[in-house]
Amino acid sequence: MPTPFWTRAWRRNKTLRYGVPMLLLIVGGSFGLREFSQIRYDAVKIKLDPELEKKLKMSNISLESEYEKIKDSTFEDWKNIRGPRPWEESDLQGQNYKTLKTKTA
Repeated sequence: MPTPFWTRAWRRNKTLRYGVPMLLLIVGGSFGLREFSQIRYDAVKIKLDPELEKKLKMSNISLESEYEKIKDSTFEDWKNIRGPRPWEESDLQGQNYKTLKTKTA
């Protein structure tokens, strides 16, 4: 049985062999990327539960109010205490915290 014309042309022509699949990948990828990025914008449009939204409005918590709370704080006595790593014993970190607390008190 002789091979069809399109299979012989597919094997011989480099444009058909490499260019067409590359163009399909680029065009198909752009449509796929559009669909995935649309999910982000759709998620923003989702509304909160009305009761939760009402509680958030009643509490008056905002970035500005939290800033006002800590604006006048002094951080001169602040110490950076590193938490334990998964491979370290957590008791050692607790001892360092207790000794630091007793030194400042």
